[in-house]
Amino acid sequence: MIKTNPFYTTGTSYCPATTMKHICQSLAVSSILLFSQAAVTAGQLPVELGAADQFAILAGSEITSIPTSAIKGDVGLSPAARSKIVGLTPVEVNGTIFAADQGGAIAALLTRAKGDLTTAYNDAAGRTLAPVDVANADLGGRTLAPGLYKSSGTLALTGTLTLDAGGDSTAFFIFQIASKLTTAPGSEVVLSGGASAANIFWQVGTSATLGTTTLFKGTILADQSVSLATGARLEGRAMARIAAVTLDANTITNPSVRPTPPWFGPIKRLTNDFVSLVITNTPTFALTIQTSEDLTNWTTLSAQAMSISPSLFIDSTAPIQAKRFYRAFYP
Repeated sequence: MIKTNPFYTTGTSYCPATTMKHICQSLAVSSILLFSQAAVTAGQLPVELGAADQFAILAGSEITSIPTSAIKGDVGLSPAARSKIVGLTPVEVNGTIFAADQGGAIAALLTRAKGDLTTAYNDAAGRTLAPVDVANADLGGRTLAPGLYKSSGTLALTGTLTLDAGGDSTAFFIFQIASKLTTAPGSEVVLSGGASAANIFWQVGTSATLGTTTLFKGTILADQSVSLATGARLEGRAMARIAAVTLDANTITNPSVRPTPPWFGPIKRLTNDFVSLVITNTPTFALTIQTSEDLTNWTTLSAQAMSISPSLFIDSTAPIQAKRFYRAFYP
């Protein structure tokens, strides 16, 4: 019998093995989430991206990449042609690559997206509600509350910046930077108190450069270019109104992109008492697979992104026992 637990989050699948030779199919569980619309009074209003929202990368002149990157979300280039997308291949993109010279509906989509990017950029740049002066500052070591942060010059990050939403998951962080945004190698933006990468916006008057292995959060709205050094990871969007987005073995995850819930297909115990599980998943999203004997104590078997869907997973730890449960979820 399959048992359910109402506290499992959306995107979790699990199933039990009721006997040594019988392992049942899974049940994909989607919890019902109730949201309340919080009135935004003293806080910042959202920066609306319009047609640009679906893109993880949006650039004007070119997109260059040193393999291998992992992009979750669409990639768009306009007004430049597809020949100006160099080094980034479809296998690296969990989404679609668009270029202006494809014409028709695609060209129209990119025109809208670039127009909406400009609107969003101007919106973020024009905010005036209770700005906090961070001119030419290095934000490393700071903890910031939601709000508007304004630099009349550059802005840097060396080390760790914590953005604490104070328990308000609808709170927004907006950074206005007149000139450059740069991060030192190994720097990190940490979210706490319910802060969301989808609610963080960096309006950059010239160009943004993320240093090697930086872990960054939020949508970068740059007037000129966005460059990610080797191994930098961005949970957000890299958007350059006029010039290029440059990659070097990076990960960019559009926070509006959500994986489909994992689903167990055929599951069976093999002759060597291992268990084989076929799991439908969203490739490139990290998937955690766990097992339990009692639906209370869970052991992680794997925590990695699958390259294909469905994927075959072999549980070599499965002992001979009366029952065995499995679940899979995106962390």
